[in-house]
Amino acid sequence: MVIHAIFGSVVIVVGVALKISMTEMIFLLAAVFLVLVAEAFNTALEKTIDLYTKERNHLAHIAKDVAAGAVLLTSIYAVIIGLIILGPPLWKFISTVFN
Repeated sequence: MVIHAIFGSVVIVVGVALKISMTEMIFLLAAVFLVLVAEAFNTALEKTIDLYTKERNHLAHIAKDVAAGAVLLTSIYAVIIGLIILGPPLWKFISTVFN
């Protein structure tokens, strides 16, 4: 969760620094918070399963894997959104600085 929050904060700061539009900022915020919500649900599910059973259970393992997969999918979505929104202005900024 901490890693997701740090990267999300960096993305928001970069978006502000690049002066992206309000609509683009809303999409970035939605992507960041979607990842954080998915991570919160994943943690809740894992802790609930751990509370229920300490034994190795195939179904519990599958449930944990599926929840972690949901976090991975939302993270991939957030990266794609970030690249679409921040990619062009970052590329323009980098091109300006190094030329």
